[in-house]
Amino acid sequence: MRFTKMQGVGNDFVVLDAASLPEDADLAILAIRLCERHFGVGADGLLVAGRDAPSAAFSMRMFNPDGTEDMCGNGLRCAGLWAHRAGWVKRDESFDVATKEGPKAMRLLEVAEDGRAARLRVGMGLPKFAPAEIPFCGGSGWVIGYPLSVGDVTYHITAMNTGSTHSVIFGLVPPDELTFQRVSPLIELHPLFPERTTVLWATPQGDSTIAVRIWERGVGETLGCGTGACAVGVAAQLYHTVGMGDVRSPVKVMSKGGTLEIDWAGEGYPVNMSGPAEFVFDGEFVGCP
Repeated sequence: MRFTKMQGVGNDFVVLDAASLPEDADLAILAIRLCERHFGVGADGLLVAGRDAPSAAFSMRMFNPDGTEDMCGNGLRCAGLWAHRAGWVKRDESFDVATKEGPKAMRLLEVAEDGRAARLRVGMGLPKFAPAEIPFCGGSGWVIGYPLSVGDVTYHITAMNTGSTHSVIFGLVPPDELTFQRVSPLIELHPLFPERTTVLWATPQGDSTIAVRIWERGVGETLGCGTGACAVGVAAQLYHTVGMGDVRSPVKVMSKGGTLEIDWAGEGYPVNMSGPAEFVFDGEFVGCP
């Protein structure tokens, strides 16, 4: 099985052409096998790109290492560069990508001469704040600074769906290692989140810049998360507490893997994300059909 390895701000993916797969391929099982870092290729997710979308340039499906299907902003950018390298899309042209969350508008802003790296802009759609759309079972209003109890400690979370479920926790300093490793999975699996949640620990840096450490649902700690960066950029303009400062769009969201720029004009407007994608290598995995 031929595959391509791609990464965007440290979020790495195995990319497959849907046309190369059997019609009855179990993509969830495939994701579990390919994403395993000791016995597989190793990745934060599996991307399957196809030319089966009549109203879009191509389609993209993303699966987490545990086999669950999800939406992924960094994966979208990587799929966009992969499609460009495959000759499916051209630089400086806007095009749509069909996803489980609907069509996403994309544009290749810059492409390296050798085609191995690019900067892309993706229209991520409207953020969803209604509890039923997050989904969140803790009330009927927007989840902004909601006091979530974890053991005997209360964390104030701002939750939304930006293609995936996210909970943002703002603090003047990053969480210590013990708190991050112990509390993050407890929030991910909290009963108020029936579909689990990614947990984003956000620390304002000034000048509309936010540092973030990411615990991604179904994965654990990751170096980057595109939909998560969107949630942080939006939440920083909604939730105001001590030390936040005056946060204005565009917001720079810095994770361990790199920086994404998030542009959001306010309620009723879509979120736009700009950032890098990079080709890593092509390979063949002989453990799958």
